[in-house]
Formats: sequence, C-alpha cells, structure tokens
Amino acid sequence: MNILIIEDDPICAKSLAIAVKNEGHYYYICDNGTEGLNAAREGLYDAIILDINLPDGDGFQVAKTIRQGNTNTPVLVVSGRSSVTDRVVALTAGADGYLIKPFDRQELLANLTAIIRRTNGHADSRIITGPISIDINKHEVMVGKKRLNLTSKEYHILELLSLRKGSTLTKTHFINHLYGGIDEPESKIIDVFICKLRKKLADMTGGKNYIHTVWGQGYVLRDSASN
Repeated sequence: MNILIIEDDPICAKSLAIAVKNEGHYYYICDNGTEGLNAAREGLYDAIILDINLPDGDGFQVAKTIRQGNTNTPVLVVSGRSSVTDRVVALTAGADGYLIKPFDRQELLANLTAIIRRTNGHADSRIITGPISIDINKHEVMVGKKRLNLTSKEYHILELLSLRKGSTLTKTHFINHLYGGIDEPESKIIDVFICKLRKKLADMTGGKNYIHTVWGQGYVLRDSASN
C-alpha cells in the first residue's frame, strides 16, 4: 500500500515511515498541511496518517478540507492530545480513526489496516470472493481449504483488487500501490503480474477466472467467475 504521512516532527515522521516500510508499504512524507492537502488531492494513496499540530494550521482543518474535496482516502489522526473533545472534533471533521501518542507499532498498523478495510466496506479482515479468501491482517490467501502461495507483488495486487472489489482499477492504481513512486516500471508489467496471478488462481479453482479485464480501463475483481 501507499501511505501519505502528514507530520512536521521529523523524528515522529521517521518513526511512522519505518513502521510502514517494515510492513512492506510505501510512504510519502509532508511536513505541513498545505503540501499534505495537495498530495491528498492526487488520490493516489491508500490511507493518510495525519498529525494535529502542523506549522501552517491544525490537522482538524486538513481532515475537513480533504473530505470537502470528495477525497475518500481513509484518514488516521495521530496526536498526543488525548481529550475526548479532540477525538470528537477529529472524527466530526472527517477522520476515520484517532490514535493517541505514544503508541505501539503494531497498534498503528492494526488501526491503519482497520480503517482501510472499513472505508472499502469490509467489516472483517477476511474478504471472500467465490472460493478465494484473503486475510489482509495475516497477509494470507486461501482457496477453499488450501493456502495459495503468491509472490509479494501478486499478493498486493490481489489485496488491492479485494479491498476495492467491484471497482475497475487502472494500471496506474496498481503501479502506485506496488511501487509508491519508487523505481516505477512500465505499466505493461501489471499485465504480466495479472496473468501469473490468474493462472495460480485458475489452477486452484478449476479454471475459473475472478479477475476480469475491462478493455481500455483496467481490471476488476468480481464474485462472478468466467471460464
């Protein structure tokens, strides 16, 4: 996943970045609200980690402006302010979660995963498509009762398709999700990954294909399969 971090404290920003990176995700750091808003408007991030105290304003207004711009990217506020009032204001402004500093790395990642899942309409950590079950907490894919072994790139493609099941995703979505702006390859590599992923799934589903091509647009995961 690709995570936008809006945090002006360099030590805290680095700590957040390390936690995200160690989990295999990409990140981009903005140290002020204006730059953070501009990055959020690009709509290329899976989630936003937002501090409240920023040098050019407060995170409450940033969260509110993000929502007013019809950006649906989930926002997790991280703050040392622990009052109920601050939490209520943040959530009312449009944040999807509120985490009080200091926090454990696993607590951060669990909250991040939860808001991404909820924002995309999934109450459970497991997302089921036909016989395919992906657990985004455990990073595990099962087909029926058998575990499916995938490469990191294949898993993250299936994860993104599952989180946004029913929505057509462009190659740009996949490139950003997989590489986060770092050493990005040509977009045709996505076709290669999709082809390999489809074959692995088909081998375990009796030849059925749940990843559909939308010509000229991209790919979509659907509950209905084709042969």
